[in-house]
Amino acid sequence: MSAPRRRRLDAELVRRGLARSRVEAAELVDAGAVLVRGQRATKAASQVDPADPLLVEEARPGDGPTPTDPGAPRRRWASRGAHKLTGALEACPDVVVAGRRALDAGASTGGFTDVLLDRGVGRVLAVDVGYGQLAWAVRSDPRVVVLDRTNVRALGAEVVREHLGELPGLVVADLSFISLRLVLPALAACSAPGADHLLMVKPQFEVGRDRLGAGGVVRDPAARRDAVTAVAAAARDEGLAVVACAASPLPGPSGNVEYFLRLRTPGGPADPAGPPALGAAEVDAAVAAAVEQGPTGAAPAAARAGATP
Repeated sequence: MSAPRRRRLDAELVRRGLARSRVEAAELVDAGAVLVRGQRATKAASQVDPADPLLVEEARPGDGPTPTDPGAPRRRWASRGAHKLTGALEACPDVVVAGRRALDAGASTGGFTDVLLDRGVGRVLAVDVGYGQLAWAVRSDPRVVVLDRTNVRALGAEVVREHLGELPGLVVADLSFISLRLVLPALAACSAPGADHLLMVKPQFEVGRDRLGAGGVVRDPAARRDAVTAVAAAARDEGLAVVACAASPLPGPSGNVEYFLRLRTPGGPADPAGPPALGAAEVDAAVAAAVEQGPTGAAPAAARAGATP
């Protein structure tokens, strides 16, 4: 099996969504704002591996406010995936991050973990089947525990407790090349009673090959709806409550529309201020509303039964 083809640094920054163009990518490199494997890059034309951790430290004017300081420019995230989780958290403002233990399933370069750190997470276990992908600025934060070369599907509660000290009250997931239905049993078993889950559903990994279009894109809204509904049903089978559904504000790299399911592990203290669990018919309605609404390019509204898309 041949090794992955190396790419120019400026092209890779654009591919990962860390720069809008190769010209901007070159400017960021010239400004000393780009780190490759924790080392400051000096040449935009230098070659990098697709698995190399890349980080852009410089804030871009106009990127918007941070949640903690509305007047400050948004700092650059470890990957474009951070914008997806930010949208989900803004759609579900009652989900608490600050001070909680969290599990990031499929951490990759650390976009989701980066957002959790920015919002004051107490400690986060970053799990990925790969090795050495987590951006250095994320990996070096003392609140981050890295668990590389680990298949989330085989993750056990005792391992999670060992690394976090307790089961997490927040679970986030951005997994590729595997159906989310296959990892739900592990995520349910590795979460604390009452834990919140924000899980990304990628229809391209849920539907069969016969429902994939050119380039592996699921273009049929009915197929996307069926994919999310199937994951929601599997979650309910694992005893997880389905609370809401929202389209991700950003598509996947190939243009696939992706969705977040908000789930809750049963058994936690009653919270009358939190949204109630949805019944089966309400789940179907919420998923249909999210698919109809689609990505907004901003924070999406979390679709619930009876809500106006």
